[in-house]
Amino acid sequence: MFDGPRGAGLAAIFALVSCAGNEAATPVEKPTAEQAYEARIENARPVPKPASERVGTAPASVLPAKFSYSGELTQGGWIRGKAPAGAVSVTLGENTVPIAPDGSFFAAFDRDSGTSAELTATLENGRTVRENLAVSPRKWNIERVNVPRRRGGPSAAYQARRAPELDAIWDARQEQTGANGWQQQFIWPVKGRISGRFGSQRIYRGEPGSYHSGIDIAPGNGVPFVAPADGVVTLARTGFSLEGGLIIIDHGMGLNSAFLHASKLAVQKGDRVSQGQYIGNIGSSGRATGPHLHWSIKWNLARLDPLLFVGPQ
Repeated sequence: MFDGPRGAGLAAIFALVSCAGNEAATPVEKPTAEQAYEARIENARPVPKPASERVGTAPASVLPAKFSYSGELTQGGWIRGKAPAGAVSVTLGENTVPIAPDGSFFAAFDRDSGTSAELTATLENGRTVRENLAVSPRKWNIERVNVPRRRGGPSAAYQARRAPELDAIWDARQEQTGANGWQQQFIWPVKGRISGRFGSQRIYRGEPGSYHSGIDIAPGNGVPFVAPADGVVTLARTGFSLEGGLIIIDHGMGLNSAFLHASKLAVQKGDRVSQGQYIGNIGSSGRATGPHLHWSIKWNLARLDPLLFVGPQ
């Protein structure tokens, strides 16, 4: 067990210590100066500290063992928070929730979300941490009309035109740019009369139509609007059959904004924009009854209420 010069030095010292106070022990040779020096260096080596005691690593006792979060826990709402220490993955229901390097995350609830959702973290040791979230229901502006819903689908010509538009919108919404706008308190892209509210819907003789997926802001034709949070432009095009002039901005973590019916676009795909930066002008392009900005927000496939990001004007 004592090999080499260093081992010889240790063996010699061990022998000296073991025979101290024992007059009958066989005397051993005094270690050479080199051996004594080697042994002293070996004994002086520091014992590595546990990971929890090293500089820059917080002891496990002070790291959060549960989720921490805040936000709008309601249908069409959202939460920001931090995952438990050691989390390697997080899910909200069946949705994967990306985690930032510091453990922070963003998640949201669809307009038609149920009244509860489970937030789950899987830790590096294999353990899971679960938290049940109460999601408050909302009363939507529902208009019931005693007329049948219009039958018949779009023409073949319209479908042929619309298919590549929908593909472009889908691709833009799926793009992940690493933007950090999801961490910010959003601002209004423009202020004005609210002409359409998120979640409103018509029921045609008991058959529901599609609900309004954003809010409509009508400050007047040509009024400029700005980015509500930092992000990267993933789509900026005119001429869409329904949306007209359309801008989509990725805010990161699966969160994105879309701005419809613009008369002018001041950005292009790939541009990195800052909160409050001018990006376009209000118009009535596409399928619109008058000049307004339709602003919608999505997290993955969930449609969210922009009012819950900005509050009253």
